[in-house]
Amino acid sequence: MVITGIGLVSPLGIGKDDAWAAAVAGTSTGGPITNFDASRLTTRIACEQPGFVPEDFMERRSARRMERFSQFAVAAARLALDDARFDAAPERHRVGVYIGSGIGGLQVFVDQTAVLLERGPERISPLFIPLMIPNMAAAQVSMALGLQGPLLATVSACATSNHAIGEAFDSIRLGRADAILAGGTETSITEMGIASFNAMRALSTRNDDPATASRPFDLNRDGFVMGEAGAVLVLEEAEHAAARGAHVYAEVLGYGLSGDAHHLTEPDPSGEAPAAAMRMALIDAEVDPATVDYVNAHATSTPVGDPNEVRVIRMALGDDNAARCLVSSTKSMHGHCLGAAGGLEVALTALAVNTGIVPPTINVAELDPDCVGVDHVLDEARRAPLRTAISNAFGFGGHNAAIILGHPDGLST
Repeated sequence: MVITGIGLVSPLGIGKDDAWAAAVAGTSTGGPITNFDASRLTTRIACEQPGFVPEDFMERRSARRMERFSQFAVAAARLALDDARFDAAPERHRVGVYIGSGIGGLQVFVDQTAVLLERGPERISPLFIPLMIPNMAAAQVSMALGLQGPLLATVSACATSNHAIGEAFDSIRLGRADAILAGGTETSITEMGIASFNAMRALSTRNDDPATASRPFDLNRDGFVMGEAGAVLVLEEAEHAAARGAHVYAEVLGYGLSGDAHHLTEPDPSGEAPAAAMRMALIDAEVDPATVDYVNAHATSTPVGDPNEVRVIRMALGDDNAARCLVSSTKSMHGHCLGAAGGLEVALTALAVNTGIVPPTINVAELDPDCVGVDHVLDEARRAPLRTAISNAFGFGGHNAAIILGHPDGLST
């Protein structure tokens, strides 16, 4: 199974090339919120995508029948197919769409609630439900591109995209499709979105210095910075890709998943379940832990989550292997994109494997002593030959998912 196309609408940029250049450069996208008036909120910063114009990717009438998260998905899917140079229409029955969202249309829910309360139930929009429900991102992509293969929407909080990619990987292996557009989308930088995460005390409040607020593994981190993104990959059966002469970014080698069975929002401090997901992916991929050269960490910049993930990596790979394994959290640059996070991060991991360049964790002024035991890539990108890499995603409710990628030629240069 191979990745042949990457489509990104993210704080780092629109399109694979701009996003990758920004990630390699260690670019922070944190800034004051401009999507709405955030003046009454505790957190007034985020990692926004400022330049998205829906009409660049769809007709105005179609855009009006989609919430922003679905618009991001359609745009990312078109970018992914263009990047793959894949005309899927003639094979529409064998091309699927697996795109998830952790929350879906949050803003339209708030808007229509106001309509209900202020103007009455008769004034609710008939498009309210079709705009809001999380599966509509996948549905809109399917309809926009005329794809009639397997259609699935995953909803597992911050693990949503990794589950979508992993399930797409399995479906292609089972022969249900020759190619699947897989990933996630999320646009929850809204007043309700920020206020809700503030109520959980999950967000950074470094309003005076937004560029350095997202600081995974740093001793003085104080929460995550919310991002927004649509990230879609073209996953393709290897022989199918070879037959059309497709460029291959990386090979998808393994997929693992597990549940903490522990807490609504906090990770299990034992680390056993996420480590089991990583081990499952290693077994699935038939990969020796000693050959894992890079982990794109889920690390969100929360006090509890970051050291727990380092512990998980050490448990899954073994202390000796973990000590030499490169680790970075690209959320330090693009923020935490919730249900889209894994899609964006698997895409960046694929590009790292392909190019032999590992994007950094930025904003680490002082490494937390509880986060030692791995080879952190800090401040600047690092060149390194990568045989295999893992992208982790851990979601509220204890959802864990790991994806393993390898260079198509066995070793990047």
